Amino acid sequence: MLGKKRKLGKKIDELNVGDTYETSCEVKDKDLLIYLGLTDDANPLYLQHDYASRTPFERPIVPSIMLQGMITSAVSMHLPGPGSHITYQEIQYPVPVYHYETLHLLFKIEAIDEEENLVHLQVKGTNASDEEVMSGKLHVIAPYEPDSLNSISLENFY
Repeated sequence: MLGKKRKLGKKIDELNVGDTYETSCEVKDKDLLIYLGLTDDANPLYLQHDYASRTPFERPIVPSIMLQGMITSAVSMHLPGPGSHITYQEIQYPVPVYHYETLHLLFKIEAIDEEENLVHLQVKGTNASDEEVMSGKLHVIAPYEPDSLNSISLENFY
């Protein structure tokens, strides 16, 4: 890790109210199985077709926390990007997401608090039928410019 340069996301002074980021995510069996294995979540609504078919959902649905992971990934990798951190989130899931669906996510900067290095984001997710499957708001700390290693390692010489 050391010595390998990695690009940070946009710092607070590089962001503007109204900036957006859009992406699409496909829900795959592989991702569902990894999630269920990591969390030891045995909810039959997520994987068992025979159980889910006898519910109002009619077929297995995607766990909402897995959808949250798609949101987190987009924030961590794109807006603001690497080095950012979500401190608050309020997400609603009005319509279930089913296996194999492709979701379209739209992120928009609603406000910026430069003093706190905080970005207020709005997120909206839709499925292929353009139904809103998730919406909400996030507060995200933008990446900080790290202190120079040279200034720290040579501080005794100044």
